Amino acid sequence: MKSQHPFENVLSVSMEELAITLRCLGKAPWADFILNPRRLRGSDFLMRWSQGVWSEERLTQAVNATGRYFALPYGPSGTAPDNDVREFELYFERLEKAGLGNIKRPDLLLCRIQAKTDVYSAVEQCGGVSELPFIPEEDARIQRILEHALIAVECENSLWRAKQMPDYNTPLKPQRRLGGRLGLKKNAVLPTIIIKEEDRSPLRKWQERRNISIHIWHAFFDEAFGISLEKAENLIPQGDIQPTIQVFQAPGGATTEKIIYKIYYRYAYPLAATVEEPQLVADSITDKNGHILPYVPKFND
Repeated sequence: MKSQHPFENVLSVSMEELAITLRCLGKAPWADFILNPRRLRGSDFLMRWSQGVWSEERLTQAVNATGRYFALPYGPSGTAPDNDVREFELYFERLEKAGLGNIKRPDLLLCRIQAKTDVYSAVEQCGGVSELPFIPEEDARIQRILEHALIAVECENSLWRAKQMPDYNTPLKPQRRLGGRLGLKKNAVLPTIIIKEEDRSPLRKWQERRNISIHIWHAFFDEAFGISLEKAENLIPQGDIQPTIQVFQAPGGATTEKIIYKIYYRYAYPLAATVEEPQLVADSITDKNGHILPYVPKFND
């Protein structure tokens, strides 16, 4: 199977999520409108990009607010421009041309606040945060950063209010399809932490090679949950969490089937809660021909 361009891979949206998010919308008259070389089809992908930027920045902000730790953007998604989707695309173009488009590094590194001066000194020597994915991890400057990392974080997000999901408080019960193991009905709607099958092996290898524990943090509109990769990897072979085949659509319109694992939030640790409701506001971008493409939501704090 031909691999997707990294820009399309990052902004691929689950068709299941699109069906829920866009159920009330009719056919968008600008759905086939050309915004850039990869034909950004409609507001759903702009919404996904805006949502991803918002959730990752809020998680970083929450870590930094502890006064004990700080989060450093590290992987290609985390270090990409966050204020313009076109600049975001061009960044992945540059990675692709450098042969680094499919590099797999965790989105964030968490370090103790005492190490901040040393870490950012090394980052500055690398040319800034945005240059980190272009520098091999064997480089002494990157090694200097990694030696301060307590954990690495892979960020995910969903446009849901976790507490309002129908099965939020439903207790786990023995399930026949799980061989009597505890779980919920197959179509239960509750907060889950998503791990893609295609990411499991690269993340495990990175964790083993760098000897840094990876955690997956999943942000919802009102809450966030986390789980260590090690614990997730134990749940899957035990049969507690079964694979789900899901169809993803890329900005260019191409669809691919991917195996994912939806880990119940009950297996995770509570990570954060929203203290103040973010506002969803309309926004728009204009293409080179002057065509305006509106989208919602954009997140304001």
